[in-house]
Amino acid sequence: MKQLMTFIAFALAGCSTLLPHGDSVVEGPWQSYAEAQQAFDRIVPYRTTRNDLMALKLDPHAYPNITILNYSDVLQRFIPSPSISAGNLDGGVKDCIDAKTACQGLEIDQRSIKRKRIGSFLADFLNFKREVDVTGWRFKGVLLLKDNVVVYKLSGGQPIIHEQEENKNPLGPLQGVGESAVKGAF
Repeated sequence: MKQLMTFIAFALAGCSTLLPHGDSVVEGPWQSYAEAQQAFDRIVPYRTTRNDLMALKLDPHAYPNITILNYSDVLQRFIPSPSISAGNLDGGVKDCIDAKTACQGLEIDQRSIKRKRIGSFLADFLNFKREVDVTGWRFKGVLLLKDNVVVYKLSGGQPIIHEQEENKNPLGPLQGVGESAVKGAF
């Protein structure tokens, strides 16, 4: 019996397929950063209309994770303090702000993040060492519209996300026992 348990422990020690994994995908119309950027590249300030944006899948009423910015939101984003002069702003931003309530913005935040636990199943399961591989992308964009015509666009983000997280607990499953006992006493 002891030999069987030892065999199982060694078999599971290298079996990373038993480790949990997860995805954090912000639902949207694009499958990659490149697709999102290509849609944004088709927008031409002072030519692209609200109807054109709908065809590019940039309609906040049809696609999730697109925030509608009102005139006040636009002011807060582009003139956050009195030390910033409106004269220093891009022409499209000035036109939108001068239009007051005829100015509206759209803020796009699309991302796809995948988290995969890697390493030894046994070390992870017993909480000695946990390794996570994080990959994905994130696209952010801002559009300003005046009278339903785009007057300003700005995009950015992270085309490639790749991070590695590692947590080590020398005491494994006993690591938090002391803290729990103290909290439970009070």
